[in-house]
Amino acid sequence: MSNDDFPTDRPAIVTCGLPYANGDLHIGHLRGYIGADAFNRALETLGQETAYVSGSDMHGTPVAVNAEREGVDPEDFAVEWHEQYEETFPQFNVDFDNYGHTHDETNTELTQEIVRKLDDEGYIYEKEIQVAYDPDADQYLPDRYVVGTCPYCGARARGDECDEGCQRHLEPGEVEDPESTITGNPAEYRERTHKFFEVSEFTDYLTEFLDGLEGTSNARNQPRQWIEDGLQDWCITRDMDWGIDYPGSDDGDGNDLVLYVWVDAPIEYIASTKQYSERVGTDEYDWERVWKEDGDIVHVIGRDIIQHHAIFWPAMLEGAGYNAPRGIAATGFITINGKGLSTSRNRAIWAREYLDEGFHPDLLRYYLTTTGGLQQDVDFSWDAFQEKVNGELVGTVGNFWYRSLLFAYRNYEGTPDVSESHSEVSETPSRASDVSEEVGERIEGAIGETRAAVNDYDLRGVGQAATRLAQFGNEYIQRNEPWKLTDDDPERAAQVIRDCVQIAKAVSVLLEPITPEKAQLLWEQIGEDGEIGDAHLGDALEAPPRSFDEPGELFEKIEDERVAELTAKLEDRVEAASDESAGGDDAADETESDDTAASETDGMTDTGDLEPLLEDRIGFDDFQDLDIRVGRIEEAEGIEGADDLARLEVDIGFETRQVVAGIKQLHDLEELPGTKCVLLANMEPAELFGVESNGMILAAGEEADLLTTHADAEIGEKVR
Repeated sequence: MSNDDFPTDRPAIVTCGLPYANGDLHIGHLRGYIGADAFNRALETLGQETAYVSGSDMHGTPVAVNAEREGVDPEDFAVEWHEQYEETFPQFNVDFDNYGHTHDETNTELTQEIVRKLDDEGYIYEKEIQVAYDPDADQYLPDRYVVGTCPYCGARARGDECDEGCQRHLEPGEVEDPESTITGNPAEYRERTHKFFEVSEFTDYLTEFLDGLEGTSNARNQPRQWIEDGLQDWCITRDMDWGIDYPGSDDGDGNDLVLYVWVDAPIEYIASTKQYSERVGTDEYDWERVWKEDGDIVHVIGRDIIQHHAIFWPAMLEGAGYNAPRGIAATGFITINGKGLSTSRNRAIWAREYLDEGFHPDLLRYYLTTTGGLQQDVDFSWDAFQEKVNGELVGTVGNFWYRSLLFAYRNYEGTPDVSESHSEVSETPSRASDVSEEVGERIEGAIGETRAAVNDYDLRGVGQAATRLAQFGNEYIQRNEPWKLTDDDPERAAQVIRDCVQIAKAVSVLLEPITPEKAQLLWEQIGEDGEIGDAHLGDALEAPPRSFDEPGELFEKIEDERVAELTAKLEDRVEAASDESAGGDDAADETESDDTAASETDGMTDTGDLEPLLEDRIGFDDFQDLDIRVGRIEEAEGIEGADDLARLEVDIGFETRQVVAGIKQLHDLEELPGTKCVLLANMEPAELFGVESNGMILAAGEEADLLTTHADAEIGEKVR
């Protein structure tokens, strides 16, 4: 694992979390795959040797359960979904160098080889454990064949994860009050012999690993709590038929053990890299150098699988003699119209649906990568999508491209030929020789911003560097008004447009990782040959071709009527799905008002000065959608030019959030650091006085009395 800035002289690999081959893709899935693709493209733009691989997760109980429900073989079921994913990803310009699956021969052989190595090194042992058993179905119940109560937080939980509560990974036998998902009957626990991976032996190694890990702060900080609590060894086998057999497994009664899906799933990263290397040859890309020597490994994952990637996976790699990841970037979740994404209630924007609506994939790529930071939750609404597209892509980037290139074409039939003796032309050898000093420096600044953003795993910064450069281009052409100079000062007019064409080329290079297809179109419009994906940052300052054809507009405005139609369609679909899935259960969310409560309560506080209670009630599901956390203010300072606003840095356990709050005149900011507070964490990011706010501090009354906790709630604890 290296900490040198990218690009390095070592090969890199970028991966994303494997999709379970058991259902349609939606934009929640796409955020990770698009994000990893954009990061890989950005590395290539820096000149880094890199590849992007992934594959479909064919095993595990989700696949087995759904295949059984449809009455088909698990392999046939998973292959069908795998083939659909292979078809869908390219439609969003997600360009895998290799996309495999966990059931293929390469992954099976590598998985068994690595497990044997861990066994040979003494990291695997047998242990008798309690496994849920359904006496009516006469079978043991691994993972999602059992549901019950989480022993840590009391929420409803699956057999392998507290998916509705604390998100903690659960080992077999941990879930309380087990029930069988096969029959719906109570299950009983019986003793079984299973294999365990001795994760606890890697405590010191994992602590050191996290100290050097790059990526998002949640991927570094979240696992530290698990280490401090004491690592538990990991059961790596399951009682089921579908999966990769444990090497030499047979428990004596004809029921072979298979490996837990989270053993073979990440090994697919290695298998897929190996397949790519075998296809192109080791001279072009050597998988063993990446995974066994000094390569740079970067995982882009959802934050719900941090534990698997930052604890179990590096321990497996270390035990088997493989290279450790350099960076782990964990994305936030996607919400829809401010509410949690729910596939059962059809509250989702499906990948196929987005394409069927006729929108270009690069619009979604731009929205998902530049709305908030990589690890922040992102809310999708058609209104917000429209605002992002119309304001930044149409109004800023597209407007600059089209107006400057059209002027260049009509007046000069392409890039103006300007004299190198012009007083404002740069003499810096690294720049095109006929670009003005101001513009050359601004492009170089954007290149520097891009390079820094990539090394900070900041995809939003990559996109913003390009958009801000286009914004500068708009300001530059407006300030210099070349249309007024063509007669009075033709040399100056030509120089301004020459600069603008250079800016347009630079924007296309910088924006390629985020919107590759649209960037390619601009590349071609300015007369460049070949693929823009082969261009590096330095090409942003190389002179563009002398002539090009009349340009076309690259982005189309989204009209209000279209947004209203899409919003209504989504609401109708969610309502229909909610009625179908909930039946009469929705009534339980409605609370009848008690008109006698206030009048019969003696000694109540006078409510004359208080805001009246809202008449509209919300259901429990709506409350669950609020992610409210205990935080601690680390820094507080006033925002220049704002009378009431202060910028706060708030530690919420998993990460430190920047928050803008209207408390500048109401609190002594110097005394706030160290103060506990309560933060609404899944607020959509907003920008106030040029400062981004990623959350809302909760306070009461006109004096902004900050809410806090009475006892010793941990930083990051969820308010329930």
